[in-house]
Amino acid sequence: MDKDMLKKQIENMKFQATMERWPLSKSIAAFQSLTMDIFNDDSKMKVRMLVRNPDDYMRETKRDIHKLPRNYDPTLHPLEAPREYTRALNAVKLERVFALPFIGSLDGHRDGLSCLGKNPDHLSWLFSGACDGELKLWDVAKRRVLYTVQAHDGFVRAVAYSQESSTLYTVGDDKLIKQWKCDAEDGSDLKAPVNTILTSGMLTGISPHRSKPVLATCGEACHLWEKSRAQPIKTFQWGVDSLQSIKFNQVEENILAACGSDRSIILYDMRESVPLRKVVLKMRSNSICWNPMEAFIFTAANEDYNLYTFDMRNLTSPLNVHSDHVSAVIDVDYSPTGKEFVSASYDKTVRLYDARQAHSRDIYHTKRMQRLTCAAWSLDDRFIYSGSDEMNIRIWKARAAEKLGVVKPRERTALQVNAKLVEKFVHHPAIKKIQRHRHVPKHVYNARNELRSGRIAARRKDYNVRTHTKRQLPVIPEKTKAIVSEQQ
Repeated sequence: MDKDMLKKQIENMKFQATMERWPLSKSIAAFQSLTMDIFNDDSKMKVRMLVRNPDDYMRETKRDIHKLPRNYDPTLHPLEAPREYTRALNAVKLERVFALPFIGSLDGHRDGLSCLGKNPDHLSWLFSGACDGELKLWDVAKRRVLYTVQAHDGFVRAVAYSQESSTLYTVGDDKLIKQWKCDAEDGSDLKAPVNTILTSGMLTGISPHRSKPVLATCGEACHLWEKSRAQPIKTFQWGVDSLQSIKFNQVEENILAACGSDRSIILYDMRESVPLRKVVLKMRSNSICWNPMEAFIFTAANEDYNLYTFDMRNLTSPLNVHSDHVSAVIDVDYSPTGKEFVSASYDKTVRLYDARQAHSRDIYHTKRMQRLTCAAWSLDDRFIYSGSDEMNIRIWKARAAEKLGVVKPRERTALQVNAKLVEKFVHHPAIKKIQRHRHVPKHVYNARNELRSGRIAARRKDYNVRTHTKRQLPVIPEKTKAIVSEQQ
């Protein structure tokens, strides 16, 4: 076939494609097979073809989005970095615009909140204990009370749910440990306790073992109980007047820790007959919480406005000192991922921390919220609950700018891309300033400036002493200044 015949064949195929007698894709395939048949012999003629597949640029339906060709070759985009920086700047601005963390409040208690409890079997359930002995079961999704019961005479000191027996345990000022069933969907099982244990002293905390029918309580001493016995099966004492908070490790299930009134944090092993070790701090710790994903890590909320994260294998120095609060920290609770935790303080604020960072990533507060007494992170990692003196439970978003409704795949992808861009440019001054800026109450702002002035004065004094003294003074790291001693 000569060149003229080939041109006529091409013209004919184009005409057929335009008249829609034959689909363009079929004509292209037929033409390719024709040229292969023609030039399989030793002919020297070469034909270069431009193939354009309609599937690459045409929509399947009119409702679909338009397909745009993208070339990802970085050499062809010399302004890629400035464009990404602008997108990151817009993303961090939008994040602050849509940062509305407060969702709502649960009111109904007649006295201040003292403790909160979660139920792993019902993610929307929340237990709350008050200073008047009242115990309430809430349906957070519907924001209503399911059941109310007078659990104790005096304060409800602690609430804990046992996964081993699927029951709830409470302790109060009346020296009673009460066990409650909570299987009914309307919470009517809380009408009366299924088991009551009378103890010899007042209790301040309780923690159930994850897989065994064993309870740990704290008060005048650390006691281990079995629900079938009226007397403790084991008692630990180490020269402490009283213990405030006690928690079982959720990974190493036989290890537990407690905060003592002598400013100590004590570690116990339920398989041993004596405590393992303890570390004494400069001020008293109010609460303690184990990391649910890392077996050896726990965080303690302290009276010196800080939180201390320890590795139980080395208590001589904390892994991290989490600052930013301007009053005593009362409670702490980890997220289910173990990467973050929430703290509640007497400075009327809730702060969220990255477990590996020294400063908080966010602060939550309202005008009417008074001193915080308890805080909890929801088991679906989306919400935070806080209880305070003015009888309200407040619900917050774990990520302030997160959308609560249905997120479509394209929207989720865009949010993930924006988050990565912000992470890439987070150290640029403009982006860092916008991301870190928070409005805080006036009393927090003034107290923070006062504390900062005190730290600067202490540093200046230490520098002057070292400069003008002949005797060399030891350099004490900031992390270990709060540690008094470790005992084994």
